[in-house]
Amino acid sequence: MKLHELNALPEAKSRKRVGRGPGSGMGKTATRGQKGQKSRSGASISPWFQGGQTPLYRRLPKRGFNNARFSVRYATINLSDLNRYFKDGDVVTPEILKEKGIIKNQLSGVKVLGNGELEKKLTVKATRFSSVAVAKIEAAGGKTEVI
Repeated sequence: MKLHELNALPEAKSRKRVGRGPGSGMGKTATRGQKGQKSRSGASISPWFQGGQTPLYRRLPKRGFNNARFSVRYATINLSDLNRYFKDGDVVTPEILKEKGIIKNQLSGVKVLGNGELEKKLTVKATRFSSVAVAKIEAAGGKTEVI
């Protein structure tokens, strides 16, 4: 093997210098062709752009599986609301909350959150409780029951 028989590494390949005069063979339009969107500076067309035609992803019907219809959503209520609307010793149920207009819909159930302070002794029946809410209700002398 001799020096002139060595192949150049692909990394060592010199890059193409365009727009350096007519003698280079890549002058004037700098290999971009003439006119049109792609010949302009700053031109970048997204790969899914189809020239203003309605794109394929919008023409095809949307089908398939989606977990959204199986999502579980709870009506939420804070301890500050319970403190405002109920008296000492009351029993709080989702039905009573709906009657009083505190919650609009029960959805998949009612979740009690621990925002605010509770100074009343209440028995709260709900689908779910946050750990902070349970601690605050029991500290006030009340009870929590999971339905």
